[in-house]
Amino acid sequence: MQPGDKIVFDKYDWRVLAVQRGKVLILCDHIAGQRPYHNRSGDVTWAGCDLRAYLNGPFFDAFSASNRSKIIPVLNKNPDNPWYRSKGGVDTQDNIFLLSIKEAVCQYFGDSSGNLVNRSAKQRYWFQKKDENNGRRQSTYDGYGWWWWLRSPGRDNRRAVYIHGDGNIGIQGNGTFRYSSKTRHPTTGDNSGGVRPALWLSL
Repeated sequence: MQPGDKIVFDKYDWRVLAVQRGKVLILCDHIAGQRPYHNRSGDVTWAGCDLRAYLNGPFFDAFSASNRSKIIPVLNKNPDNPWYRSKGGVDTQDNIFLLSIKEAVCQYFGDSSGNLVNRSAKQRYWFQKKDENNGRRQSTYDGYGWWWWLRSPGRDNRRAVYIHGDGNIGIQGNGTFRYSSKTRHPTTGDNSGGVRPALWLSL
């Protein structure tokens, strides 16, 4: 396998992000569903959010027993937001997880670290609308382009960073609870963020 390859694992199509000895990191090629980041208002980090509980509970449990045995638990670092300094929280051990800002910006969709580090005075909410790697981060749900969550905090801990439908980084974040946008998905009527689970798979 090589980064960029597509594979089928259990009920989903996945994209290979990284290959290491005996294992690969894979990301759902399309958005697997829509869910809020958390189910109540207030500050939250990845460690305590309901989306993490769902991915490592019902979502993980829905895999067949043989496929669950191939998923490798990983210790994830959860750094602070580099622009706003909101807290990323404690390290977490996850079977299933979301990507972080660093992973989405610097590692797996091309290297846009220059735009992350060299923030201009005009950049308050968006990362870089003309970033050459935006197209690599785009995804769809039910055939329509849609935004999807990262696990990193937004400008405060009532928001989480997301990938816009055009692939741009919404680094200020969207609300983790009852996101207020009137833009709704054409087929579901839901305005919740998309979920693209990631996992390490044993070979």
